[in-house]
Amino acid sequence: MKPFTLELPVDYRLDDVLAFHRRDIESVAEEVSADRLRKGVLLDGVPVVLDIALPHGENAICTVHADGTLSAAGKQQAREAALSILGLRIDPAPFSTFVKKDKLFAALARRQTGLRIVQSATIFEALTWAIIGQQINLAFAISLRRAFVLQAGRQHSSGLWCYPDAPSAAQLTLEDLTSHKFSRAKAETVLRLAALVTSGELRLDVAEDNSIEQISANLLAVKGIGPWTVNYGLLRGYGYADCSLHGDVAIRAALQTLLGEEAKPDIKRTEEILARYSPHRTMAAAHLWASLHPRD
Repeated sequence: MKPFTLELPVDYRLDDVLAFHRRDIESVAEEVSADRLRKGVLLDGVPVVLDIALPHGENAICTVHADGTLSAAGKQQAREAALSILGLRIDPAPFSTFVKKDKLFAALARRQTGLRIVQSATIFEALTWAIIGQQINLAFAISLRRAFVLQAGRQHSSGLWCYPDAPSAAQLTLEDLTSHKFSRAKAETVLRLAALVTSGELRLDVAEDNSIEQISANLLAVKGIGPWTVNYGLLRGYGYADCSLHGDVAIRAALQTLLGEEAKPDIKRTEEILARYSPHRTMAAAHLWASLHPRD
């Protein structure tokens, strides 16, 4: 597959993107430097490293190193993955325009111009990461994610590990995960999702006969997957622009600060507040998350 170039917006916040992919300090599936991002992922069953050079933050030069022959579908998946991990799916401008005169978000959006949602390389990665991160702190979630990659992923010839796909994850046993500090419930949910996707019983592709709404409903029917996991998966996996993260503790904490109140709003009130920003609730969440860790 020939290298391809993606043009980056003028206000592109490269440091945000690199920081997102630098979270695992052991760098088993991602390697990040000041002007380069390497990401390992299984695409169409083939170990692939997406090698993205980011000279001067103006363009992203993407090279796909595959340990095997990629099908046409695999090549398309590689392009889609590059767009996702660079945060190029959701244009932040419509939200900025929407809140230009808003009392709650206007000043925040101005301070964080160009903020984007960085996504996972694949939908399966986004959903499993959402399950892994349920009700635990970020550091522990990252350690579980690392264990999952090393258990179910495959190592690329370069040495970088590739994030698992559903068939590789479905081969794991419960003991494979619980022996690496996964709770039994969390391990069962990951394996249940992998099995359903592998069998074709649960389709993750958006199509005329499989809308986002239908995918959401089907995910909610999976034991162990609730509204927060679905919305987070839609955000990180599909780049869906109107996800409501009202159940997210960090979102509620950021809203508390923004509102200047002594307590976090409850889930119901948070949902009502976020509803005012539909169909841009994903970007509202992004700005709230970012407000907890402002730039220097």
